[in-house]
Amino acid sequence: MTFVQLIDCRTSRFDEMDRLMDTWVEQTRGKRTATHAVVGKDRSDASHFIEIVEFPSYEEAMRNSNLPETDTVFRELVALCDEMPTFTDLDVVRDEKLYATTARQFFETVGTAGELPPLNGLMAESYHDHDPSNEQDVIGMDAMRREADMWRGAFDVRFTIEDQISEDDRVCTRWTFTGTHHGDFMGLPPTGREVTMTGTTVFRFDDDGKIAEGWWQYDRLGLMSRLGALDPLET
Repeated sequence: MTFVQLIDCRTSRFDEMDRLMDTWVEQTRGKRTATHAVVGKDRSDASHFIEIVEFPSYEEAMRNSNLPETDTVFRELVALCDEMPTFTDLDVVRDEKLYATTARQFFETVGTAGELPPLNGLMAESYHDHDPSNEQDVIGMDAMRREADMWRGAFDVRFTIEDQISEDDRVCTRWTFTGTHHGDFMGLPPTGREVTMTGTTVFRFDDDGKIAEGWWQYDRLGLMSRLGALDPLET
């Protein structure tokens, strides 16, 4: 179970504390078990800081605490605080990566049978799409809807999400596309073939939590080959 520790402190010497944490990060390289750390400053009190440190488990957090470098830095950190910091230990009972969930919902929506559901709950009106297979970028949610309808008109689209990585306002999704070719696709009449294609999409989210921009990379050449649109390679 993921474990999070909150360190609540007051200090007028944050710059020194920040440098101290940089030292700890360098000294514990390859040994520390913390996976993520965030420091926040109270908007109403410039001397009030809270650090949030994430670990894979409570046991891993204890391993981290027992590092000699951690003990040394802790004593130096306390000396920089205006008062003794307080600690809150939390077992994570819910961890929802909201941007990743929205990205997943996009692929599920595009793969919905029948008429394509509205995208306005997922995408910004000014959505900007970068697809190297298109001569020009697709601009606007309505244009992206037409792009999706083009694929859906040619295949019974199904996406399997293989992996997702989130950082800041971006989500990278590795996916597998599966579909039966039942409609015209780039001038190629229906073949009835079941095809698969792998790809990766990076979405950027706006301040409203909607998809504002997307970058696509996928094996379109392999797809066309599976549809019989390419001459066999000479051997």
